[in-house]
Amino acid sequence: MSSLVAVTTTQLTMVLIAVASIFSVFIIIAIIKMYRLKKENKKLMETNAFKDVDESYKDFTGGHLYGDN
Repeated sequence: MSSLVAVTTTQLTMVLIAVASIFSVFIIIAIIKMYRLKKENKKLMETNAFKDVDESYKDFTGGHLYGDN
């Protein structure tokens, strides 16, 4: 004989509230990390490290593969 587990609406509501609050904490942590990464990326882009890379880039499309002999 199988035993049926009766779940009341109050128990189901409590479980759903607990799961929703855990996920909302994760979402808040992700949003905070996103803003920190944006701030750090902006600071890094303002340094001279990326300016040197852009100046050293050479156009390679004029080679023999593209018919510009």
